[in-house]
Amino acid sequence: QLQLVESGGGLVQPGGSLRLSCAASGSALNYYAIGWFRQAPGKEREGVSCFSANGALTYYTDSVKGRFTISRDGAKNTVYLQMNGLKSEDTAVYSCAADVSRRAVGRLCLDSSKFGSWGVGTQVTVFS
Repeated sequence: QLQLVESGGGLVQPGGSLRLSCAASGSALNYYAIGWFRQAPGKEREGVSCFSANGALTYYTDSVKGRFTISRDGAKNTVYLQMNGLKSEDTAVYSCAADVSRRAVGRLCLDSSKFGSWGVGTQVTVFS
């Protein structure tokens, strides 16, 4: 059974950087669409960035384009989210998810409802 564990969250000042990791066990991540999602207090979960199922395509929500980069290391079975130029509005719990049911086709990998396997998340707080 696929298990996902996030790490790398923390406290950072505006303009700072963090790199989140999503380490998988139980199955190879390159079989599935993988997404990073975030949820701020009082707000709905939002798709941040994702890989299509074959890993050939990446997608970003508009608010993070040019600042965040998703990447993967097949040998480590890990997906990363490099976050630069952090802003206070990036504060949220960040979670990774895998689409084991293969419903997240193309840009739908930003839709959290397509994902069934989730990590517990890691807190990112941007403060001044």
